[in-house]
Amino acid sequence: MKNKTVLITGASHGIGKEIARVFSKEGYRIALNYFNSEKKARSLEKELKLAGHDALAIKGDVSKSSDVKNMVKEATDFLGHIDVLINNAGVSLYKLFCETTENEWEEIFKVNVTGTFNCCKEVLPQMVNRKNGKIINISSILGLVGGAMEVAYCASKAAIIGLTKALSKEVGPSNINVNCIAPGFIKTKMNKNLSANDINSIRGNTSILRVGAPEDVANAALFLASNKSNFITGEVLKVDGGLII
Repeated sequence: MKNKTVLITGASHGIGKEIARVFSKEGYRIALNYFNSEKKARSLEKELKLAGHDALAIKGDVSKSSDVKNMVKEATDFLGHIDVLINNAGVSLYKLFCETTENEWEEIFKVNVTGTFNCCKEVLPQMVNRKNGKIINISSILGLVGGAMEVAYCASKAAIIGLTKALSKEVGPSNINVNCIAPGFIKTKMNKNLSANDINSIRGNTSILRVGAPEDVANAALFLASNKSNFITGEVLKVDGGLII
């Protein structure tokens, strides 16, 4: 696995940050994308470097194709090539559907869906050229089952699942695997709107009676990035503790 490389979007905190930590421990050289959280991204970059790992924080708005083009170039210059792309950057919205504005709807899709599209489109040519690559898109179980007060978010995460399945068929002949992870409730700041009672209720509805941690998703991503998953593509891996069965 020596010299394997990964570009992680939205890597400055939460799930993306833990993915970076887990991958670095496995010897991956890492490009850390961030947009607003420069201080957190630079701190993570420093943390990984002090631990003896190769890491570079790169600013870029995934919803803008020009930013993504520059980000991928900078990542490629640093890494040499990109073996694994993890589309983790995302935003959420907790709001009644009838109160959701057109701008809010468009913003959710710009980041979650167009961002995934932009990154895949920019990284794929080098993967196709090398006839090798892994793309891992982070969706949500809400993209599978839906959720009240989160229609825009659920719709965008469902779109990512559709993108994953279709793209896996298109690039499979080039020896590129495209898979999707659908996390359940993961304890991150994205779920800050939930009360302690809400969290306890979710915990009680999981099969293993606990909520998820970012490391649970990171370990799933590590598996999908490894050679152990070479015959798996177009799949949606639920990481939800048995919340949805």
